[in-house]
Amino acid sequence: MKTFFKFGEALKHSDAINYNDEKVEFQQVFETAYGGVSFVALKEGQKLEPHTAPFEVMVNICEGEIEFTMTDRPITLKEGEFLLMGANVEHSVLAKKDSKLMLIKVKD
Repeated sequence: MKTFFKFGEALKHSDAINYNDEKVEFQQVFETAYGGVSFVALKEGQKLEPHTAPFEVMVNICEGEIEFTMTDRPITLKEGEFLLMGANVEHSVLAKKDSKLMLIKVKD
């Protein structure tokens, strides 16, 4: 398993990734052949254009607020909330506030 963090070390979500005024930031926590965990940081107004992923995904909002659009249906998610999404579903993300997300990806 590939990871950039130390096992057995307590970390805060907010310290795992930093904001970037120029672009959406991604920080992989770990990855296996069956999926992985990543953090995403978006400044207010930044977005991820419509795309798909070959994983079942759990999107956790660590801080902030986003608009998550899945199959043309926008859903507002705030800190402490999460949603589940199936594999290969088109989706996009717009940060309504500075936001940090944790993505848990599982390949079936």
